[in-house]
Formats: sequence, C-alpha cells, structure tokens
Amino acid sequence: MYKIRVILDTKEDIIRTLLVDNTINLEKLHSVIANSFGFKGQEMASFYRTDDEWNQGEEIPLFNMAEAGEGISMQTCLLNDTLPEENNKLIYVYDFLKMWTFYVDVVEISAEKREDLPQIILEVGEIPNEAPEKEFIADNLSDEFDDEDDLDDDFGHFDDYDFNEY
Repeated sequence: MYKIRVILDTKEDIIRTLLVDNTINLEKLHSVIANSFGFKGQEMASFYRTDDEWNQGEEIPLFNMAEAGEGISMQTCLLNDTLPEENNKLIYVYDFLKMWTFYVDVVEISAEKREDLPQIILEVGEIPNEAPEKEFIADNLSDEFDDEDDLDDDFGHFDDYDFNEY
C-alpha cells in the first residue's frame, strides 16, 4: 500500500493524501488523483519523472505516443516500479489546455493489504474554479547567439554573396 501526497501548484495549500494499492498502474493513479480533486479524468494528462528538486524529466503520457508502439504510457508503468521508494516524486499535469500541475510525493510504503482502496485520507483546501496561470520563462540564451561576427568568420561574410546569380 502506498500513501501518496498530491499538492496542487497554487499559492494556497490544496493537498490530497491518498492510499492506493501498490500494484496499480499510473493510469489508475491518474484517475484517482483527478477524481480526488473533482475532475472527471477525461482530459489528456501526463506524469513526468522528477528529482528531489522537482526538475521535470521524462514524460509518461496517458497513451503510448510512439509510432511503433514501443514507447511508455501510464498503462504500462506500474506504481511500485515507477516509484519504488519513499520520497520518490512525479509531476502530474492534467488537461493540457488549462495546465493543472500537481506534485506527487510518496509519503509511505507498507506491506499492508486493504480492500477499501483507493481512499482519500486527507483533504486540505478547495480547488479553484480556474487553473493557476503558468509562466514559462526560458533561460537567457542571448549571449550564445549574439556574436554575428562568429558566423561571418566561419562562413565568410553573407553580404558578399549575390544570391540572384543562382
């Protein structure tokens, strides 16, 4: 059995603590999380592997997106394989048009078996009517591309070519 804390990325504390069976796949976890926050679970969603600093890593989509069918999906990822230890984390994004973003953290893993799972054991806060706005800020890469003279050194000066000759 897993005790999982799910935190909505907002200024206010909006938290759900869930108990789930350790043998479920991530598709089932997606449904449990969505339902625990009042969603129907019908929108596209993805989990993302993350480190302890919540840096986003590999995507685990709801459906296999690979052309040859070799990619991963929530259906093929079991909870106990994906999050084998306490304090393992995932980022969960629900509804890509609204970008509801959640932090998923394994609080406790136990060998206890229960028939009444999944279960919400703690609810803190009410989900807002609209998803919080996300601000995407790229790293400043302008320093890497400012040296136009470097291009001229490597390829000659582009203004010297008469492109109408071709």
